[in-house]
Amino acid sequence: MTTAGTAATHLPSTKEIRDLFSGLLGRDVTLTPVGPLAPSATSPRSIGVYADDRLVVRAVVACDLAFSARVGAALALLPAPVAEENIETNTLGQPLAENLYEVFSVGASLFNVPGSAHLKLAEMHPAGAANPPHLSALMLTLGRREDLEISVPGYGLGRISFVICG
Repeated sequence: MTTAGTAATHLPSTKEIRDLFSGLLGRDVTLTPVGPLAPSATSPRSIGVYADDRLVVRAVVACDLAFSARVGAALALLPAPVAEENIETNTLGQPLAENLYEVFSVGASLFNVPGSAHLKLAEMHPAGAANPPHLSALMLTLGRREDLEISVPGYGLGRISFVICG
């Protein structure tokens, strides 16, 4: 949906997402389509919020704790057991949260293609912290979204959802 004078928000393809993560992590990741990632009281979610130049939220990227920890560890070349410790404690520690912030920040490039709205990471809510209810609701938006399971060699599986809000 676009309003007068506003460009549409680009929904990245599975190939664009795979290429970004493979390049960022220096590993050939594999992606598999899955059902939507919904908010969960028992399994924390990390949420990246992307806004346009007018600070209007146009997209959210949500991921489960497994993705948050495993990709955060892989980015910094930390041993896989560091990620598993975070998963076992059901919260994302500060070092991995900082790495995930970088992943989300670089991930803004997936939305920024010619002719689309320019987005930037406006905020991040790491797994383990309470997510604002309005962001949890945005995770449930139907329509333009890409829901994937990612396999990072040497680290394991995690789930991520790209959801276009406007």
